[in-house]
Amino acid sequence: MLSLVDVLTRTQSYLASKGSPSARLDAELLLSHVLDMDRLQLYLQHDRPMNDQELAALRDPVRRRGNREPLATIVGHKEFWSRDFQVIPGVLVPRPDTETLILAALDLIPEGEDRVFVADVGSGSGCVGLTLALERDQVRLFALDASPAALACTKANVQALGLQDRVAVRRSDLLGAVPADRPIDVVVSNPPYIASQDIEGLAPEIRDHEPRVALDGGPDGLDFYRRLVPVAAERARKAVLVEVGADQAIPVMAMFKDAGLKLVRTRADLAGVERVVIGERDP
Repeated sequence: MLSLVDVLTRTQSYLASKGSPSARLDAELLLSHVLDMDRLQLYLQHDRPMNDQELAALRDPVRRRGNREPLATIVGHKEFWSRDFQVIPGVLVPRPDTETLILAALDLIPEGEDRVFVADVGSGSGCVGLTLALERDQVRLFALDASPAALACTKANVQALGLQDRVAVRRSDLLGAVPADRPIDVVVSNPPYIASQDIEGLAPEIRDHEPRVALDGGPDGLDFYRRLVPVAAERARKAVLVEVGADQAIPVMAMFKDAGLKLVRTRADLAGVERVVIGERDP
């Protein structure tokens, strides 16, 4: 009978042969998921034999990771802002870079204010808007997406996080599902911003498994901003914030200024990339 460490070593070797850039970590996380134990316990119980039922349960997750499916969709969750968010196939996996958008938005929503109505356009898993709602009790959120998978994922996370009373999840193109007479103070969005011709060069985890609609920003990566910025600038009473790709901050800042937003500026991520564009409405 194979011991846990034997299976861990064999899984690592298999995943490395399939091109995984993090084969050891992947193997650890897959075993932790299947055995419902943390990574430390894997090593504390390294000589523990694995039974046939456990080995059978491991085969499909390992096969999926060998096909370069993102680990997050295999185990069903991803950490973002120190919380676990459910992630399902067909939904963009949350990324650390997007935490820069949270930091920028929190600066504009001080604690203790009156209600602040936030619209998260392209909510995906819901990680952006729901994090803002968790960090600021006064936030009332419209989580908006056109994808049924994304809406299902956001709804599951709303339920898991106990935010049902403060979040409305709506199928929407841009802000269309928010009635014109409903206030929106802040619009946030992590839109598709990868140039179409660059998608084939992405890692297989992204290229082959993440939703193309959440990645493809058109020939120059800016198509979604051209649609969103004028609409968001018209509806937002306080501010608009969007995540951008490398080298996109300058053209997106120009769109913000053309739409009448003021104090247009950027916020860099930890790598020094200008990751978020921010614009405010006149007081």
